[in-house]
Amino acid sequence: MKYEDFLDLDYNPSEEDLICLFKIKPAKGFSVEKVAIRVAAESSNGTWTALKIPDHIIELSAKVYSIDGEYVKIAYPNDLFEEGNMPQILSSIAGNVFGMKALDGLRLIDVKWPLNIIRSFKGPQFGVDGIRKILKIDKRPITATVPKPKVGYYAEEHAQHGYEIWSGGVDLLKDDENLSNQKFNKFKERLELSMKMRDKAENETGERKSYLINITAEVEEMKKRARLVKDYNNEYIMIDIFTTGWSSVQTIRDICQDLGLAIHAHRAFHAAFDRNPEHGISMKVLAEIARMQGVDQLHIGGLGKLAGGRTEVKNNYIKCYSGSNVTDFEMLEQDWYGIKPVFSVCSGGLHPGIMHRLMDLLSTDIVIQAGGGVLGHPGGTQSGAKALRQAIDAYMKEITVKDYAKTHQELAQALKLWGDETPI
Repeated sequence: MKYEDFLDLDYNPSEEDLICLFKIKPAKGFSVEKVAIRVAAESSNGTWTALKIPDHIIELSAKVYSIDGEYVKIAYPNDLFEEGNMPQILSSIAGNVFGMKALDGLRLIDVKWPLNIIRSFKGPQFGVDGIRKILKIDKRPITATVPKPKVGYYAEEHAQHGYEIWSGGVDLLKDDENLSNQKFNKFKERLELSMKMRDKAENETGERKSYLINITAEVEEMKKRARLVKDYNNEYIMIDIFTTGWSSVQTIRDICQDLGLAIHAHRAFHAAFDRNPEHGISMKVLAEIARMQGVDQLHIGGLGKLAGGRTEVKNNYIKCYSGSNVTDFEMLEQDWYGIKPVFSVCSGGLHPGIMHRLMDLLSTDIVIQAGGGVLGHPGGTQSGAKALRQAIDAYMKEITVKDYAKTHQELAQALKLWGDETPI
């Protein structure tokens, strides 16, 4: 068996095949085709030299079946993969191939997942409808805020910010990715104090409130923290899904089902392997995996200070919320076979003057998470929270923020400070 045996441009993939869409930048002296067949071989059952192997092994070979310029589609036989084992699947389709000398760049743009692999994972426990039911919010976007600076506050300071955030009208207090159990802000103390403030804010506002508390740690410690979150009557945990790894996410998904906790997934570390458009894995693929693994909310970008334009954010949203965008040639069609949608979280430099762009692009079925855009308000944290809600109310009523600000002081102050500029 040799490299050329992994090329079959007449092959018609079956519904049971796993399909990968790659973008290939060949190294000097190689064509796209020569690289493609090496990728197919290395990611299935080929090697650098010809081998004589039994027919039943040949049947497991991946097949390059489409080459369109630098875009290549490869079909993988279903039996190559262990159901319910994302590390094994990614070690195949996204393993050694990125380090091959024959290429200068390799981008895994999208994956079409077959039925048996999708159903070997649990998917979201709550999803969009379930989260709305928990918070008793029918139509408008969910709101969330991170105390800024993201680390450094004592637990009591953090909880006080939480009260101001909640009482101003924001639904969710959120830890940021690098706050866990540091000596200046211990996990249990922060949880206990914040829950007291949550209850106070709920009693005053008549609205449901919750806390996206970061349990990220070693797996056994995450289990302990999740149980503690349940003991304090909170509804959510947050986990940094890419730094903890897919196996950890899967384990926590099981624990959270037992405890009835929703999972907020932070995407810290994603840009290390998805930002370079010529190499690595797209955020679309990561979003698909997170959905299968069972998170309920996932950061997808937000047209703010972080990299990622309108097309990327829209496609990430589609992967979380529906199936595929058939008008985008970098998107493969996908049937989710009943797996619940994930609430897309938009964040990164958001403030009341620019949120309408997200709702225009996506829908109101999103979570709008603003940190500095709340805490940086000239009137203080509570006023910032009010301005955030006022901007959303204006959109829901089909009134421009500028017109709405004429009768809403907090929104007017936010627009005076930030206007409609996107921070960098």
